Amino acid sequence: MSTDKLPIESAVTPRKAAWQRYKATLRYGLYVILHPFDGFWDLVHEKRGSLAAAHTFLALFLITYVLKLMLTNFQFISAPIQYINIYERCASLVFPFLVLCLANWSLSTLFDGKGHFKDIYMAMCYALVPYILIQLPLILISNVISYDEASYYNVLMSVSIIWCLFLAFVGLMQVHDYTPGKTLIFIVATIFGALVILFLILVFFSLLSDAVGYFVSLYREIVFRLY
Repeated sequence: MSTDKLPIESAVTPRKAAWQRYKATLRYGLYVILHPFDGFWDLVHEKRGSLAAAHTFLALFLITYVLKLMLTNFQFISAPIQYINIYERCASLVFPFLVLCLANWSLSTLFDGKGHFKDIYMAMCYALVPYILIQLPLILISNVISYDEASYYNVLMSVSIIWCLFLAFVGLMQVHDYTPGKTLIFIVATIFGALVILFLILVFFSLLSDAVGYFVSLYREIVFRLY
């Protein structure tokens, strides 16, 4: 009887361990936002974070953003819902986010950075946690307060954004083991590098569109002359 149970237990245990680690890395996000310097260092160097948790935080960030557009009281946000394409809005956030991570990783070799793309991505995703924790309650708050109390709403919204930016700054500093001054210079270079990448992508698709248009017109001309 005991030998029959061994395969089942061995199959369940790794799955349970993976689930427990996932929950632990999710809870670690709360520690990171309250203790950013130690939190981000341990996130990468002590393997306290996980890609699964990072993906979850990014997904929750997008869900929060969409709910904010759809459910926030019209007094506090001017978003014509009938004309909003949710997929385009999400893509307009995710694509620049990934480009920034890519630019940061690409320039890290020039600045003697120690972080890999995975580390940068995780740090940036964990830095989004304050936005989720503050903006979600603000959606409800916006529907129970008056316009005269908008100052409280605006302050909390600003706090969530500034907190995220501060965490992103500390996260990159800890991931690459930089000083604050070097991190600031590196972030400016990262933004410039991201703009260059976006420009190259636009040029590539523009040339690709022209090439496709040329071959389509050439095919039509051949078909017209033959038939």
